[in-house]
Amino acid sequence: MKLIIKSKRKVQASRHKAIVIVCLLLTSLAHSAQTVAIENTMTINPEVINNLGIVLGKLTPAKQIPLLTAPAKVVIPPTHEYIVSASQAGLITQLNAALGDTVKKGQVLAQLNSPDLLSMQRLYLKAVSEMQLSEFSYQRDQKLVAEGVIAERRWQETISLHNTFVSEVNEHKQLLEISGMTNEEINKLTKTRQLSSQLSVHAPISGVVMDRMAVAGERMDILAPLYRIANLDELWLEINIPHEHIGQIKVGDQVHIENSPIYAEITLLGQSVNPENQTLLARATIKDSKNLMKQHASVRAGQSINTQIIQASDNAVFKVPNTAIAQKDGLAYIFIRTQDGFTVSAITVIGKQGDESIISGNLSQDESIAIKGAVALKANWLGLGAE
Repeated sequence: MKLIIKSKRKVQASRHKAIVIVCLLLTSLAHSAQTVAIENTMTINPEVINNLGIVLGKLTPAKQIPLLTAPAKVVIPPTHEYIVSASQAGLITQLNAALGDTVKKGQVLAQLNSPDLLSMQRLYLKAVSEMQLSEFSYQRDQKLVAEGVIAERRWQETISLHNTFVSEVNEHKQLLEISGMTNEEINKLTKTRQLSSQLSVHAPISGVVMDRMAVAGERMDILAPLYRIANLDELWLEINIPHEHIGQIKVGDQVHIENSPIYAEITLLGQSVNPENQTLLARATIKDSKNLMKQHASVRAGQSINTQIIQASDNAVFKVPNTAIAQKDGLAYIFIRTQDGFTVSAITVIGKQGDESIISGNLSQDESIAIKGAVALKANWLGLGAE
């Protein structure tokens, strides 16, 4: 009986000891929470705030988040680039455009002396003469068939022969156009019937001379290239996206060119990854690039540049200066102004863009924060400086 009583007493003592330990732990946790709350709040006099050089500012809402930086190359769309070639073999007598010149559509770029052009002009004039003769027969037989003088079969033969001559004229005229002669030059040839071996090479578009592949006095074969002209009203950015970020990028994201105010928009994502460097090709379009290049000389075709891809955000994020952020133990904080001083608030830095950072956290747009003097506030917060 005595053994049973002693055993009960030991159990009761153990229970009492456990209850005491739990109470002590709860008290310690409560004290720790109270300590953290006190540590995250600083009471500072307004005079001290001025002496520390602290500048207050508002949180600026941000709608876009910088995702990553990636290298890119400025390229010309294939539909905006043309090779001007010699449509006939001949000797170059004159070149009127140099590298970098701005040319207009129809402008004479070069002059060639082409003997083959003489033969084409002669055949064209011969076809015109035959068509004119057939025109007289056509009009005559048209009247005779109306009066019933000739048979219907002869009238059909006259129509067929006339159409043949008209087709030959159209054929030789198109050959002259392909050779480089304009409609004005062809009409002048038809009226004057004066052959000329001088062939003018015209600009097919308005643009900039990107390359010159010939010199005056050189004999060129047919279809030999003379110039490369590009319309720079629109440029593309070919961006190499690392494979670990492929899932983050989407069509419509904005692309900012570093050290410039120029933005582009992603219009295409590649369907395959480059096996050599494991990157995905993304294409972004720069609109009205011609005017932008006049204002800002930071973007040129063929240039390799650094870009920053920016994406629209549906969540509440804010833009703050980098000087407003303090670091401690790998975490980021900002200092929110209160009536008596400042409250330290933990934040998440989503991305950086120049001298500003995009942050998120338990924040409100109406709060005032310290945008300058965060270093002094951090020292005060950690108790490193005198009161």
